[in-house]
Amino acid sequence: MNRIDLDGQHAVVTGGAQGLGLAMARRFVASGATVTLWDMDAAQLAEARDALGSAATTIVVDISDWDQVDAARAKTEEIAAPASILVNSAGIAGANGPVETYDIAMWKKIIDINVNGTFYVNRALVPGMKDRNYGRIVNIASVAGKEGNPNAAAYSASKAAVMGFTKSLGKELAGYDIAVNCITPATAQTRILEQLKPEFIEYMRSRIPRGRFLEVDEAASMVAWLVSRENSFTTASTFDLSGGRTTY
Repeated sequence: MNRIDLDGQHAVVTGGAQGLGLAMARRFVASGATVTLWDMDAAQLAEARDALGSAATTIVVDISDWDQVDAARAKTEEIAAPASILVNSAGIAGANGPVETYDIAMWKKIIDINVNGTFYVNRALVPGMKDRNYGRIVNIASVAGKEGNPNAAAYSASKAAVMGFTKSLGKELAGYDIAVNCITPATAQTRILEQLKPEFIEYMRSRIPRGRFLEVDEAASMVAWLVSRENSFTTASTFDLSGGRTTY
């Protein structure tokens, strides 16, 4: 594993108690950064903090609630440091089903977490980055946002929105030393699969030319560079992690 230089950086990682978020936090710590993990699951946050050691602090927060997000920003700055890195990994897949019978409450929940939550977290942390004229932001989208998955319209729409939001924000902040990008992973081997029907999981695997799901450490390797000072030019862009499923 190459060591990306993140010495002196502090990262906020939402959804950091498990899966992609935890893998990225682990890679950041190995690269010299400190991290604050934001997540709803207090028990898993405690386990993640124990695994990461003294470089990690944790805050229980629901990113779909603006007041909680803004309070988490203030608490992060109080107990750790202002964020120079943000990875917004929190999100849900939701249930599968056709649009004509899809549960309206589930649709709203997916949009509230995946889209509104992404907006809230960025809204909270961008002002400090602008004041310091430095920041690196990665929002986690999905290959579903590029292609759309059948019987997953809410999730696909939410991740397409994350890509559009990221490109817009990246252009807004292009005059600062702030890079805003997103990644579009294919399905990763995480607990999000527990929310999906077996036949849908197999459908997604069959679409990946590599013939397997993404490993979380593979995503962490790409993101570690995106949040480093070496990424000084690329912004408002989407980076593919689809195992060959998409080539655009």
